Amino acid sequence: MNKMLAQFREAQLPGITRLRKLAEAGELPPPWHFPDGGERPLFSRALRGAGAPAVIAEYKRASPSRGVINLELTPADVARMYADNGAAAFSVLTEQAHFQGRLDFLEAMAFAGKPMLRKDFLLDPAQVLETAATPASALLLIMRMFPGTSEVREMLELCREHSLEAVCEVFDEADLDMARWAGAEIIQVNNRDLDTLKTDLAVSRRLARTKGLGEIWISASGLETPAQLNEMADLGYDAVLIGTSLMSRPDPGAALAELAGVSAARRAAAEQGDA
Repeated sequence: MNKMLAQFREAQLPGITRLRKLAEAGELPPPWHFPDGGERPLFSRALRGAGAPAVIAEYKRASPSRGVINLELTPADVARMYADNGAAAFSVLTEQAHFQGRLDFLEAMAFAGKPMLRKDFLLDPAQVLETAATPASALLLIMRMFPGTSEVREMLELCREHSLEAVCEVFDEADLDMARWAGAEIIQVNNRDLDTLKTDLAVSRRLARTKGLGEIWISASGLETPAQLNEMADLGYDAVLIGTSLMSRPDPGAALAELAGVSAARRAAAEQGDA
């Protein structure tokens, strides 16, 4: 396992131990109760409905590659900006040690009504149950953080039992094989090299050729321009996940509007062509 991922895993262990103890005592919080008996908004439906490329806009305060990005804007501030400027869904960093995230950011952003992806380093079934106690619609599973397919499959099955969707993140063909063997339906291709922390869209370009029928694919990391979003859509990606390039701007909402307009323009052009 990459050194950085090993550090992320190590940071998760105390929390996992705490959650397991709560589970053994029957003291884990219950599943999130939505107002008026509603259900979690479907992450996959939001991506398909937005038209390629759907934009998953991320609330990201800091990262190992950039350090502090933006600590001034609250989760509610950013949720409002993103919802008003074309986000199909939100990605919410909840990892605290390296990204300055918190689990309660999900609740703080839920008022916007967008499906939310819990982005963290999730390794244990107890963390799926923890996520089910929030308003998140989906969670991230990084394939190379798991020892084998059976562990991923266990997490996917538990997600389905609790009406959560899993986004399975891959960096290469081996990761992609593991995701598919486990039964993944949503694939996220990460363009970042974890050894150098540099991004290269060649990863998304290469893996796009292997997209399977019915799969939802997301390209993440290193996406900053309308031309790049158009390229990802042309390659077959249903969505893009964008965080740093939005959060590093004084007005993330305005930055998103520039990019989200790409999806709207493509959809309008397609509709005009079908007319």
